[in-house]
Amino acid sequence: MGKECHPLLSGRRKVGRYNHGLSSAEMQSLASVCDAVFPSLPSVSFEGKVDKTIESFYKASAGQAPIPEEIAELLVKRGLAEAVILVRLVLLFLSTRLGTLLLCGSLCFREKWPYINNFSSMSLEKREKVLQKWFKHWLITPIRVAFVYIRVLCLFVVFSRVDENGNNPTWDAIDYYVENDENVPEILKERPLQKGIVETMYETDSNILQSFTQKGLQVMKDPKQNVYKIKCDVVIVGSGCGGGVAASVLASSGYKVVVIEKGNYFTPPDYSLLEGPSLNELYESGGLLSTVDGSMMILAGSTVGGGSAVNWSACIKTPKSLLQEWAEDYKIPLFGSPEYLSAMDTVCERIGVTEKCAEEGFQNQVLRRGCKNLGLRVETVPRNSSENHYCGSCSFGCKSGDKKGTDSTWLVDAVDHGAVILTGCKAEGFLLETSKNGSTRTKKCSGVIAKSLNEKITMKFQIEAKATISACGALLTPPLMISSGLKNRHIGQNLHLHPVLMAWGYFPDSNTEFKGKVHEGGIITSVNKVVSNNSEVRALIETPELSPGKFAVINPWESGTDIKQRMIKYARTAHFITIIKDRGYGEVKAEGRISYTLDSVDKENLKAGLRQALRILIAAGAVEVGTHRSDGQRLKCKGINKKEVEEFLNTIYPTEGPKSPVEKWMIYGSAHQMGSCRMGISEKEGAVDENGESWEAEGLFVCDASVLPSAVGVNPMITIQSTAYYLSKKIAESLKGK
Repeated sequence: MGKECHPLLSGRRKVGRYNHGLSSAEMQSLASVCDAVFPSLPSVSFEGKVDKTIESFYKASAGQAPIPEEIAELLVKRGLAEAVILVRLVLLFLSTRLGTLLLCGSLCFREKWPYINNFSSMSLEKREKVLQKWFKHWLITPIRVAFVYIRVLCLFVVFSRVDENGNNPTWDAIDYYVENDENVPEILKERPLQKGIVETMYETDSNILQSFTQKGLQVMKDPKQNVYKIKCDVVIVGSGCGGGVAASVLASSGYKVVVIEKGNYFTPPDYSLLEGPSLNELYESGGLLSTVDGSMMILAGSTVGGGSAVNWSACIKTPKSLLQEWAEDYKIPLFGSPEYLSAMDTVCERIGVTEKCAEEGFQNQVLRRGCKNLGLRVETVPRNSSENHYCGSCSFGCKSGDKKGTDSTWLVDAVDHGAVILTGCKAEGFLLETSKNGSTRTKKCSGVIAKSLNEKITMKFQIEAKATISACGALLTPPLMISSGLKNRHIGQNLHLHPVLMAWGYFPDSNTEFKGKVHEGGIITSVNKVVSNNSEVRALIETPELSPGKFAVINPWESGTDIKQRMIKYARTAHFITIIKDRGYGEVKAEGRISYTLDSVDKENLKAGLRQALRILIAAGAVEVGTHRSDGQRLKCKGINKKEVEEFLNTIYPTEGPKSPVEKWMIYGSAHQMGSCRMGISEKEGAVDENGESWEAEGLFVCDASVLPSAVGVNPMITIQSTAYYLSKKIAESLKGK
């Protein structure tokens, strides 16, 4: 790879057998499906040229070892239980002649005895037709979902896997590279959290007690209960935008703080910027988390710093109209207070928010030019980095150290004031007992029970505290509260996801107006607002980070030839995301079990956003534009007139997901989750009060995006951190004298 990085982020595989458990018959079927998704094809010219990299790219097949084995491993490791069962059943059916007949119909017939092929014996052409049929099939959608699942995993593995040198054989052909900067400044080689961190993945039962005491913790070993009992003032579950800020405020107020973080600690020199291993280590479910019905892919950080370590740097303050709505309609005074406005200023100052961008990347150039040609307004997006920050890979950790996540700001402050961070450590439940002091709350929380994810540590951690804060995000705080025995009906409800759909436009290299490639430059530096006739914001149009694996997964699959042609155009295919302030909502009551429903207004706003995004791409000079609808919806732009553009735009609308009984479907995306333990003026209105304290358990607070009353409608990092700052100040005040 030509550079050093953390072993967990290198992609180097352990030598040994695969553990997926699929039979040889299932694996034969899987390899045949993968070969049809991404087949070996005759080489073709691309924009008048043929070279060895393109020739090799077209010859490559996803059916070649060890790709199917890696796909099977990923399926079993990351798939929902019912998805794994469904896929394996389909593969078993395809391994038999009778099952293949049921799923493939007459396409499996042959002229000679036994007259029916199993799937792997069918020609590539016929296997491809089977996939095309099932991707359109709207009656038995679970089988379609199984094929979609295989397609997603197949293309993700093909484009994100790396060898021992950090290389992928497809990258040269699609003009993608990973930044290779060996000159890391000495200051970045420091580990700013080192003096306060206990990385349990390096510990054992024999030395963990010593590591705790060296960090100044009061620890007692209790062999009878098989726990280490740790005493502190405040225990915080999670180290992201909520937990990091809370740790800083409370430690700076003189309290002994312990932070529990499920993920691991990485610093700039550790980051590899390699998509596959980075997603696996830095995100929930390895970046492959979805709703139960498969209609939405969800990105959520899972490392020290949480989402702030891997987000796209956008720092937009809470809109004034939303603060008014929360203060007046939801009757939560804090959002109308001067203290909240002051908290936003404090947050922006601490994380180094800048208003300017010295040089924009390819996608943002396209957005700005298209808007200018249409007379639309474009605003610069503030970022928590310098104005010279030109990095398109911050979703895999900021290698330059320019972006200021909680891991390099708030948590550093916390550690400097005596806080201790336990990494590789998963909270299992809150310590709750019946309240005995006449409190209006029926329970009292005295801490957290947690375990290390390292099997060499067999004893659990019982962390006892005066105040307990759940800050593990809107997807994990509700399941933790519910599994601990809390019953408030708002816990796990009201989940908002800022659903995203994308439009794309292709700008060949011959268009020299736009410099660079899709993966270069700041990820979000400009934004266009889609407004209604009465000037209300309906949607935001921004630009995403799309490394090759993500790009391949979100693109529609029409045929093996088509997906290879799309990938060859990767480097110069600009994407715009349409984000809405969703009124629809979902629920998450068990870990990894997320459901979600859009309402009719959300769909109309997404439609307006998609149509405007396509107009901007066309106005910027794209030669071809389209959406990610399953039928490959697109428009060739050369020589078209205004009427033809409008006719195409009239066909644009948000469809349902792949499990719905429709022929044409889409997969949505989400990188923002909020509202699943919302604040309310009473237990009938929310899961926590305006101080973030559970209505059921005294001493248990929530300090993350869960508490937000509704969707924010803009990138929520500043809102989350400002809310956490305000709430943790209140918690600090409440602890005085305890």
